[in-house]
Amino acid sequence: MFDLFSSFGVVILGFLVFSTIKIVPEYERIVVLRLGRFAGIRGPGLIFLIPGVERAIRVDLRTVTMDIPSQDIISKDNVTLKVNGVVYFRVEDPKSAIINVENHIMATNQIAQTTLRSVIGEFELDEILSQREDINKKLQEILDEQTQPWGIKVSIVEVKAIDLPEEMQRAMAKQAQAERDKRAKIISAQGEFEASKKLAEAAEVLATQKDAITLRYLDTMRDLGSNNNTSTIFFPLPISIFDKLNK
Repeated sequence: MFDLFSSFGVVILGFLVFSTIKIVPEYERIVVLRLGRFAGIRGPGLIFLIPGVERAIRVDLRTVTMDIPSQDIISKDNVTLKVNGVVYFRVEDPKSAIINVENHIMATNQIAQTTLRSVIGEFELDEILSQREDINKKLQEILDEQTQPWGIKVSIVEVKAIDLPEEMQRAMAKQAQAERDKRAKIISAQGEFEASKKLAEAAEVLATQKDAITLRYLDTMRDLGSNNNTSTIFFPLPISIFDKLNK
């Protein structure tokens, strides 16, 4: 009987020691509740609790990477999109994260989804595609402000992917092709304009220098003579001869 009570006492003692002594890692803190009331934040290292009186709740202080599930959003110009994202946040105030909200991770996830829908809906499609950094910054500021009472610090919010309907993708592809064709025609027209200016300058030089046209004839004959095509016959005639024939 004595051995039974002795074994039972060892078990009780072990349970008390286990309940009293806690080892807290560097990346965690312990929120202590004494008889249901907040009694302080302890850790890291070795801490002691009063068994049956104090309750310990662990809070991880490391940065949490949380995906925002894909959301069906209508943009300002009435385009239906599917947008998802990612949020990086960490607990700055363990007391607020435990006392002010039931589950700070779930609460942050829900408010991130709501904020993503509301912010994206304020922009038109072209702005969503071209102003990604501005949208990310606005999302981060709003989320950080909304989660501050929970002891949460939101450091980064990024829009990961924007899925467009197929008909919208085809329309954007046609628009991009039209823009490329437009630029190609503008470049071609600019080339023609520059070429015409150079030809006009060359014509002015040839008109003032009578021997210049003869030199051009000779240069052209040399180019044709260097060609292996023996069927080509070249007769240089001055342009002024046609003026005499017209008279």
